[in-house]
Amino acid sequence: MKGESLLNYLYRFFDIIVLFFIVFDFGYDFDKNFTTPHVVGLLILLGFLLFFNIFKFLRYKYKRFKNIAFVNIIIISVLLVLSLIVSLTNIGEPYENILQKIKPILEGGLILYFLLRLFVLVRHIYDVYFNPAIVFVGSFLILALAGAFLLMLPSATTNSISFTNALFTATSSVCVTGLTVVDTSTDFTVMGQSIILVLIQLGGIGILTFTSFFAFFFRGSSSFKEGLNTKDFLAHEGLKDVFRVALNVVVFTLGIEIIGALFIYFSITENSAISNKFFFSLFHSISAFCNAGFSIFSSGLFDQSIRFNYIFQWIIMVLIIFGGLGHHIISNFYKFIKTYILELFKKKIIHKRIPIITLNSKIVIYTTIILLFVGWIFLFISEYSNTLLEHTTVFGKITNAAFNSVTPRTAGFNVVDYTQMTVPSLLFIIFLMWIGASPASTGGGIKTSTFALATLNIFAIARGKSRIEIFGRRFSAESTSRAFAILCISLIVIGIAIMALLILEPKDTPLLTVVFECFSAYSTVGLSLNFTPTLTEASKYVIIAVMFIGRIGMLNLMIGLLRQINHQFYEYPKENILIN
Repeated sequence: MKGESLLNYLYRFFDIIVLFFIVFDFGYDFDKNFTTPHVVGLLILLGFLLFFNIFKFLRYKYKRFKNIAFVNIIIISVLLVLSLIVSLTNIGEPYENILQKIKPILEGGLILYFLLRLFVLVRHIYDVYFNPAIVFVGSFLILALAGAFLLMLPSATTNSISFTNALFTATSSVCVTGLTVVDTSTDFTVMGQSIILVLIQLGGIGILTFTSFFAFFFRGSSSFKEGLNTKDFLAHEGLKDVFRVALNVVVFTLGIEIIGALFIYFSITENSAISNKFFFSLFHSISAFCNAGFSIFSSGLFDQSIRFNYIFQWIIMVLIIFGGLGHHIISNFYKFIKTYILELFKKKIIHKRIPIITLNSKIVIYTTIILLFVGWIFLFISEYSNTLLEHTTVFGKITNAAFNSVTPRTAGFNVVDYTQMTVPSLLFIIFLMWIGASPASTGGGIKTSTFALATLNIFAIARGKSRIEIFGRRFSAESTSRAFAILCISLIVIGIAIMALLILEPKDTPLLTVVFECFSAYSTVGLSLNFTPTLTEASKYVIIAVMFIGRIGMLNLMIGLLRQINHQFYEYPKENILIN
């Protein structure tokens, strides 16, 4: 045991060295960044890591530790072999050029190695502190703070950036909001934009999901504690197959994002304004699926070069909707379609009449379709003689109105100047932002199921019913209570934020602008009436707090802090109060 403890301390020592090397390598852009000692240092570090992991693999007794060491050995070995192949294929060139070509390979592998070690660290936190809600909230907080310090590195920005602006950008990325106080296109380098992209991906799916994925990959099983930490974030009932669900979520997300990036790439091949089309496609695919709303255009998708590319807009819309529905809804319908097709071709299969489409899926799909369709019709009519005038074709007007109905559902991309919209349109967009996407998705807001449940409860009370019934099912009292708690908390948080901004901002600040900003921040949308860049220092921290609360859910935090195991085997006398 003492030997294994010593190995763990050595492991952490190497992790610190790798972290410092990554920060030094990527954070500081030196003129002689490809010098021989620099790359030789990379090779020596990888050599030490390789021999150390081989030693650990031979020394460790537990299977999961051996698996982790084995994966590390594979990664480092592949990097060294690739470097050797590149060196041999360029054997005739000066050694400085060879080192320059193998350096990106070594750096990429070092980052992958460190990320794996980071996920192992998060898994270790599961064992140290056992409270699923606090672990969930803490993972977002740590990720936002780490992202802020990374964005402050010299090579991440074209000019220096303050801690407040870096924290605002990192929080907006992790919470997949999209509000920006600095220009993502001009104020951040490709390195800085890549950091933002990683934060969006980790924040969209959740670092716990990625951690669960790698834990299952290393071990093939899960512990009871890990299952409890992960199941709530994945919205999975029970502890069985929680890690398989995490595996499916990661594979599904990466698959959709890769396909989306390919479609985006082919839709912009003739756009000369985009220099790096590959990075542009990947960035916007991840940003769209995660409902983040970040763009590497200064004016967003309202940029003149992309504003009238309607095919591109439909691709973005599909990605937003897929991300807003979430893996559970998509997989539920996939299972339904798969069963239906199998029954068509295999007549011998007798399907038991058990509903494949769950009540949750039906509620989410119907609510989403109604909101998207009503939003499209309303915005088409209200903006027909306003912002839609610049689109000369009917298809263009339909696309623009549809996009403006989809993007408030926590995505935050803009294809119009929202300051030019009519007041009725802005109020309706605020309503769409407040509802947001679906539960267990990459989006925010109070969620479609919450809004649907609250609406159905109103009709049930009006009809004199004591319970909500639909599709041959009835909702539990716990679901109804939770829905109204979420509604109240959202309005309280947004109301406090509005009052705070009205106090902290100049007196002539329009009320609608402040209200729009606060709803956008809480629902992690990212749309703004050009108000975010003008925020005062104190107001930025208010919006940071609102974005964070909107992403993690205030109710989740309160449950984690206040929930007590208290079995009450008694009841007080019941008495009604006047409610009118």
